[in-house]
Amino acid sequence: MPCQADGPAESSSRVRLFFGMVHHTIRNASASTTPISSRMTHIARRAVVALAGILTVAGCQIVRQPTCPKCPGLPAPPAPARYLETPIGSLPGWRSATLALSLKAFVAGCPRLRATAALARACDVASALPADDEPSARRFFESGFSAYAIVSPEDSDSGLITGYYEPVIAGSLKPSPAYAHPVLGVPEDLIDVDLASVYPELNGMRLRGRLDGRRLVPYYSRAEIDARSSGVPAPVIAWAADPVELFFLQIQGSGQIQLEDGSRLRVGYANQNGYPYSSIGRYLVANGALALEQASMQGIKQWAAAHPDELRQTLEQNASYVFFRELPTGGGPTGALGVPLSAEYSIAVDRRYIPLGAPVYLATTFPLSTDVLERLVMAQDTGGAIRGAVRADLFWGSGAEAGARAGGMRQQGRMWLLWPRGEPLPRPLPSTVSSLSSGAPRCPASFAAPRC
Repeated sequence: MPCQADGPAESSSRVRLFFGMVHHTIRNASASTTPISSRMTHIARRAVVALAGILTVAGCQIVRQPTCPKCPGLPAPPAPARYLETPIGSLPGWRSATLALSLKAFVAGCPRLRATAALARACDVASALPADDEPSARRFFESGFSAYAIVSPEDSDSGLITGYYEPVIAGSLKPSPAYAHPVLGVPEDLIDVDLASVYPELNGMRLRGRLDGRRLVPYYSRAEIDARSSGVPAPVIAWAADPVELFFLQIQGSGQIQLEDGSRLRVGYANQNGYPYSSIGRYLVANGALALEQASMQGIKQWAAAHPDELRQTLEQNASYVFFRELPTGGGPTGALGVPLSAEYSIAVDRRYIPLGAPVYLATTFPLSTDVLERLVMAQDTGGAIRGAVRADLFWGSGAEAGARAGGMRQQGRMWLLWPRGEPLPRPLPSTVSSLSSGAPRCPASFAAPRC
């Protein structure tokens, strides 16, 4: 009988959501990420060969089909959103909005927008404008773009707006009793296989695991990685002082490590162990350790400080584990678009509904406040928790103050896509799959491998 395929829905590369106020990651996986060792290439090839061999031995006839309609784990195509053209001058707060910083954030994304013809032409115009010139910025957006109110498939023009940030944690390049928690790079034995190399109809789906003899098995969970410690064949980029801060660094997907000499090291998402993210905030609420309103980043940190004996068991409720790579220290952290994020002017979106690089007008309120926040921001990042047409995660910047704002942001808001005037709206992107990091359905036979 022909083999079928099971698999999860892909997210961005960053694992970001915990049950509370801060959600993400800074993006996340990068197409330019390179393996730690050249052995990875050979291991990946062995994985595909081993997978094909397993199927053959099991008596499966490998049949390539154009679609896979019977796969229970495959995501259904996203329901369509609606985009209602709206006079740009009627957007709430548009007349008083400051647009020069919005234009600066837009231009920052232009090096990665050349493949999108409509935005590339807009970039040519924007790049020739004087910097920090408010009248020029306003003319550019008002004359060159049309605004479209985004309405979700559920027929709502309002959705959840959260915040994220780049944490700065204390660390060292050498282990010691004060710095005992490793910030790991990509393990040499982690296999990350694009399943399209076996089944073209599974384009965009991946599996992550490791070889156990000739068998491909799931990679180590968080608990197993912590227990094995130096037994995991992964380079150690640095050593963190606080396991809770390291945990939230993994949730955010990117951050800086403040070294003992005052210098900083920036790290970003490189890969993940293949397990879906599980919220420790939700776990603590379900077990009566925290009230729902306490399940923010700050609330979880306070609980952890008061319950050190329960900390490890609690953190291990989230089997997902993020591996890092070093990033340049200049500018902001890199988002999914591949450019540095702009504090308070970059957002993470669901790219099935909003193309990366596009301007988005955001109407919401400041964290823990009713004060109006109306701003033209740029869709330059994605995240596993950012799912839906009217859904955004606002990047607040780096450090403790940005973290406090991000940790308190869980507001309702509306969104308008700005698209070059006269250009057809982009078609919705297909649902894609990145590992099992998004909390999407896991393959019943363990991680997205084709099965009989």
